[in-house]
Amino acid sequence: MPSGRDLLDSGRRRLRGRRPVVALAATAILGVGLAGAAAATGGGDDTPAATSVTADARDRERAAERADRAQREAPTTTPTETGGPTADTPEPKAAPAEEQSQSSSPSAAPERTQSAPQRTASPAPTTAAPKADWVNPMPGAATTSCYGQRWGALHAGIDLAEPANTPIHAAGAGTVTIVGWAYAGYGISVVIDHGNNVFTHYAHQNRTAVEVGQRVNAGQVIGYEGSTGDSTGPHLHFEVHLGMWNQVDPAPWMRERGVDLGC
Repeated sequence: MPSGRDLLDSGRRRLRGRRPVVALAATAILGVGLAGAAAATGGGDDTPAATSVTADARDRERAAERADRAQREAPTTTPTETGGPTADTPEPKAAPAEEQSQSSSPSAAPERTQSAPQRTASPAPTTAAPKADWVNPMPGAATTSCYGQRWGALHAGIDLAEPANTPIHAAGAGTVTIVGWAYAGYGISVVIDHGNNVFTHYAHQNRTAVEVGQRVNAGQVIGYEGSTGDSTGPHLHFEVHLGMWNQVDPAPWMRERGVDLGC
């Protein structure tokens, strides 16, 4: 078993180079330990007691070493017990208020860079021109006599002349009421009732193309020009009646309806 001096020299060698305060503290601790050891040695061959003293001396030596480490500078980076960031780890900086507001608010809708395609106006559908309500009964014919007094008697219509058998057309839509030799001097006639007490009379025909009760449209062929009755040549004698045999001048009446008979 080493003597007390040997233990003292060994402790001094271990503490060599340490700070004076720590060395003195360690020397004092070792002295106390040696005194205890000497007392134990003088008591006889008590091996367990000597072992306890040696262990106590080592514990004190380790305590001195820990005390010596406590005087050193703290490490620059020491993890926290909870596993958090080290001392050198910079704390996260708060984002600027403007960035926080942008991150918390929903993103703005992207601005459209392309305008919606413009629709081209489709052309209006073409429709056929509506048929006229009233037409010239013999288009292109020459007007040879107008409404008025002639040879001391009333000429109650307008005469339109074309070569014989030129088609004659209904001046307006209506229902045929008279066909054939109906009135003296008029030859072969056709009378059409247009409603509202309006009638048209077509005289001196060579032949007819309709029958009584037939519904006709404006411009429909009702007969062919001739020279029957009191006539000096092929022509159409055309009359307008506001009430049968109440003839009016056909020229202004038809003109009001868009038809010029040349008088």
